[in-house]
Amino acid sequence: MSLFTWCARRSGGLAMIWLGILSYWVISRESATARYSSDTHNPQDSLSASRYSPDGAGIWTVIFSWYCLLIHVLVFSFPLRACWAIWDVTTSLRKTAKSKSLEDFKLGHFRRGSSTSLSSAETLTSSRASSSANSEAGDVDTEFSTDSESTVTVQDRVVHAIIIPNYKEEMDSLRETLDVLASHPHARSSYDVYLAMEQRENNAEIKAMSLIAEFVKKFRSIDFTLHPSDLPGDCPGKGSNVDWAARKLSERYPIGCRKDVIITGIDADSHLSSNYFSLVTRMHLAYPETATTTMYTAPIVFDRNAHSVPAIVRVADILWCAAGLSGLYRGSTIAPPTSVYSLPLQLVDRVGGWDCGAEAIGEDLHMYLKCFFALNGNLTVRTVLSPISQTNVTAGGYGKGVSGIVTDMRARYKQALRHMWGALDTGYALRKVVELWRNRKQTTRAFRPLHSSRNDPSETYIPEAQLDTLTGSPDADKSIDNGYFSDVTHETIKGLNYRRLIVLFHRLFEAHFLPVQMTILVVTSTLYMWATDGAEDIHGVNWIFDVCKYLRTLGFMQVAFYLFMYENFHQIAVSIREKEMHDAGLAKGMNFSHRSLKKNFIDYIMVPFVAPLYGSIPCAQAQIYHFWTVDLVYTVSKKATRQRAKSMSAEEMA
Repeated sequence: MSLFTWCARRSGGLAMIWLGILSYWVISRESATARYSSDTHNPQDSLSASRYSPDGAGIWTVIFSWYCLLIHVLVFSFPLRACWAIWDVTTSLRKTAKSKSLEDFKLGHFRRGSSTSLSSAETLTSSRASSSANSEAGDVDTEFSTDSESTVTVQDRVVHAIIIPNYKEEMDSLRETLDVLASHPHARSSYDVYLAMEQRENNAEIKAMSLIAEFVKKFRSIDFTLHPSDLPGDCPGKGSNVDWAARKLSERYPIGCRKDVIITGIDADSHLSSNYFSLVTRMHLAYPETATTTMYTAPIVFDRNAHSVPAIVRVADILWCAAGLSGLYRGSTIAPPTSVYSLPLQLVDRVGGWDCGAEAIGEDLHMYLKCFFALNGNLTVRTVLSPISQTNVTAGGYGKGVSGIVTDMRARYKQALRHMWGALDTGYALRKVVELWRNRKQTTRAFRPLHSSRNDPSETYIPEAQLDTLTGSPDADKSIDNGYFSDVTHETIKGLNYRRLIVLFHRLFEAHFLPVQMTILVVTSTLYMWATDGAEDIHGVNWIFDVCKYLRTLGFMQVAFYLFMYENFHQIAVSIREKEMHDAGLAKGMNFSHRSLKKNFIDYIMVPFVAPLYGSIPCAQAQIYHFWTVDLVYTVSKKATRQRAKSMSAEEMA
């Protein structure tokens, strides 16, 4: 490992140490100078004299002051952008919910017969290729009408490969997620569902086969994969699970139709509206020029068990939702997904699948970065105006008094630590920038389907020099006829988009550096003002700290205003889901968390406590731990499920 790689992985911790040293140096020097200047009776005081300097800390004081202002401006701008985003998304969501054209697009879709799912002897856990999808490739028209037969044919060609990674998830949680998907109008004609199981879970295959037997006639196809527990370099977690499933399902789709196969990765407890897939299909067909270089992302909403978790946990999840939603406003070019996202199979081929190492524990952001840099920053992100229903983390402490509240808070802290462990992605981005610079003269690239490489994902890339040499040889035509190059896809690489690159690093700094940096500066700037109180402002920086006080106050006010705007967003999202569940006959026993300003007034009081407890502290802990390990034990959070009789566990079925 090179020194640069080591430092990049620990950039957050190094920045924290640097700021601590800078703050100590400035405060100690300025404090000594202030005491020395005011102590006219004993100017030979050893401590003051040893640190005395007419200029205090000199230029370092100016750097400290202006950096403090920069951090406060960023803290002020984030909730401002989040407020704009939630207003824009809420307004657009209201229009989309009332859109007659979307309903026509969904209901006008001709259903085909469901393809027969694979039997237990033909699961994708085998190494041989599975049968390919029924859709055929063809040209996509930019303009289409839902009333024309030709458009229905084009729309019918889009296949949604839905991966549901899970490890020790309750059967009822998985069944509820599948029930919701099966209620969609397009489920039997367009949904290929893959249960991404883990081999290290006892009786995982029995659990999967039980669910497949129950839902075999409700989807275009449903199958499962079994991620081996002993693959070198694979760390337990969602990323490695999804990658294994994607490599297996990749075998089912021939080259001709891969551009119209869209992979969607969801959490085991995610409830997606049928609008989600209809909107993705619609945008995929409407923008053919960017269809294979687009990632689709949607806002998330915690609307199932928010009423049964402590207020501080509820607010932590609302602000986590704000972090993802802040990039989804119209005109935004940088919008990393949160938990659920979709991307075409051809884009997955292009980047070589998901990474499986410890550094990729935040697989949603990591996959976004991987696609972003593979396309030189020219990744297109489209917002799907269909909120993803999620559940708040709980340890079952509701109704158990103070001990129950503490238990739920601990469970949420573990999840916050897992989120902040994703600070490793900043180091990944730094290394990719260096790689981009080294390859800045490269204009073309070739890649192969994801399943072509089983042991090394890098094998999906074909070096252009090697490809040119082989195709220029006398036996090239024979090799092509034999299929040697038949699955190779060529692409022309666009130049680096520097503006997007700058915005991306701003967002990464916001996510992985800002929580700790802000906390340090709030404390140290207060100490600086206290230490230099009454002393001459020789650097002319006191006004900066006065401005910082106002920015902090306005920032907290903006967060409270965001919560106020969230009430409307939450109300629309839960009402849409409730109506859809009633129409599908699934509402009985389903959890719906309604909010009101009067009922949830305590949430506004929790804001000052949430920021350090679930932001600064876990962020600092993760960055300190990164100095000796990048591994984190992945734990599964408890989910809220429909209130009905519990199903048999996999052990009981065995």
